[in-house]
Amino acid sequence: MLETRPELQVIGEVSDGLEAVYKAEKLRPDLIVLDVGLPLQNGIEAARQIRELSPNSKILFLSQESSADLVEEGFRSGALGYVVKAHAGTELFAAVEAVSQGRQFVSRGLSGTHFTHTADAQPPIRKTGITRRHQVGFHNDDAAFLLDFACFIEAALNAGNAVIVIATKSHLNGLAQRLQERGRDLAAALEQGRYIPLDVADVLASFMVNDMPDPLRLQKVAGVLLTEAAKATKGNPPRVAVCGECSPTLWAEGKADGAIRVEHLWDEIAKTYDVDILCGYVLTNFQREHEKHIYEGICAEHSAVHSQ
Repeated sequence: MLETRPELQVIGEVSDGLEAVYKAEKLRPDLIVLDVGLPLQNGIEAARQIRELSPNSKILFLSQESSADLVEEGFRSGALGYVVKAHAGTELFAAVEAVSQGRQFVSRGLSGTHFTHTADAQPPIRKTGITRRHQVGFHNDDAAFLLDFACFIEAALNAGNAVIVIATKSHLNGLAQRLQERGRDLAAALEQGRYIPLDVADVLASFMVNDMPDPLRLQKVAGVLLTEAAKATKGNPPRVAVCGECSPTLWAEGKADGAIRVEHLWDEIAKTYDVDILCGYVLTNFQREHEKHIYEGICAEHSAVHSQ
């Protein structure tokens, strides 16, 4: 329907909420027509993130859902309009015109209720950059690396949060041994879904294409992992922690550009989600002395740097 109107240009189409956020930030469209029931990430949450990443994009919900509470959430997430799909044939163009001009549009049958637009409401809990914690640790040997990760993991679990660990098999085994030596019941944390160990080779294979990360694939992988981990958190407020060595593995394989790009994408994730991230590097003397430009590029993608 939209493509039949010469004054409208469709510049992108997506099929899930995570992709909607990614494309919105990349394309910065004037108007986004968004469903509520989207896979991977629902439309309400996608709208909140789009509002932060592309604040000039106006959002119009088009959904089969018509409950007053859900419509209210839609407006509070940053939308200017809400059209029930059953009325799209007669209302969609009017809604597009109204929202494009900065005016609120509410589908008939809903218009008798007052809905608060986000401009008049309290801002969403998640704010870009406010909770960003993307740290990096550089270590001389495996022992220092494992100690740093073990302390990070233990702090997250003690706070009632979930932690995702992306590491080599040998490091995962070493971490399990150290945490158990420190009295941590990993079996219980695993059963609760609050300790999620993942092989770095499998994770890299899920989003790397021709030695470079595919941004959309990485966003989807991270979104699914963080969403599932968040369900198991017990903290107040609930948070998810991630520690890993995706970029260190790539750097060690001679894929420095891919390593820096992965760090950049994880930094964007840290700005978007309520998540604490720790990246760990075990550096060789060659890397320290002859690849200083890579080291500096990696440091630039983090909020804090420490060495041991």
